[in-house]
Amino acid sequence: MALSFSGLSAYTKQLVQPLLTSAVFDAKTQQLILQNGRVLKGVKSSASIPLLDTDAFFQTQSCSFDPSGTTTISQRTVTVGKIKVEEKICPKDMEAYFTQEALRAGSTYEDFGNSDFQKVYLDKKNAVIAKQLEIALWQGDTGSANANLNKFDGLMKLIDAGSPVDANVSGYTGATGTIAAITQSNVIAATEGVYKAIPVEILHRGDVKIFVGKDWYRLLIMAYRALNLFAYNPQDSQASTFILPGTDIEIVAVNGLNGTGDAYAISLSNIALGVDLENEENNYKMWYSEDNNDVRFRVEFKIGVNVAFTTECVKFKSTI
Repeated sequence: MALSFSGLSAYTKQLVQPLLTSAVFDAKTQQLILQNGRVLKGVKSSASIPLLDTDAFFQTQSCSFDPSGTTTISQRTVTVGKIKVEEKICPKDMEAYFTQEALRAGSTYEDFGNSDFQKVYLDKKNAVIAKQLEIALWQGDTGSANANLNKFDGLMKLIDAGSPVDANVSGYTGATGTIAAITQSNVIAATEGVYKAIPVEILHRGDVKIFVGKDWYRLLIMAYRALNLFAYNPQDSQASTFILPGTDIEIVAVNGLNGTGDAYAISLSNIALGVDLENEENNYKMWYSEDNNDVRFRVEFKIGVNVAFTTECVKFKSTI
């Protein structure tokens, strides 16, 4: 709601440039869906994903017409969350600290400091929004008490409520019973269990990914390294994906699954993202309010997600 200077002492001349921002997560899941999934635009509240399924029964030729088979038309709904982010800042609060270097001369500030400082602020704000969206796309739950999660339902809730294949069973992992917690000793069995559970009819699509948290991914890399199976480029310090050895399925680490111990295998073309306007979360407005003598920030956007067929998804529920 306002600037906080609790971590600063009174002003001593310091450099305001560069003002370093803390590390933030990227919005990898959203970008993957935008590039390879279904994007429903112009969604003000909800939109339907039309689904069609049919069968075909081979029959012996004859002179009669013997109809057989059924075509089923159904739908799943993407309901978007209507989100806004607002903040007001009084530039005068910046005068007593090193941040005064970002202010223009004079006692009336009709902007938020110099352009460099403003850019850092906006870049950071957008990055934090991306971080929170990444988490909500997976962990969103309209019943949550967390304001950053209760605007729309995420993939975990939507898939779990359907009929996905459960990979955390001994038939896929080889473990005795279910795997309660992911560790370095069982992460390979768990990951390969997810792979084994992928319905064979969707493997040919070429866009099936196994999504895991960064913590799961880290354990997996360490486990394969211990086996001397370097199935990734050790020189690429930024790598957060690699192909599961002996397969053509990509393991994708996403921050939206961090701390959950869960993994999901999904075809990207099975995911739908509903928005009113694509990348609307980046269309912010920042202005000086003469009536209130402060600078104000606002961004509003709509976003929601769902999958078309939960039966084509694989879930692995555990802890980490």
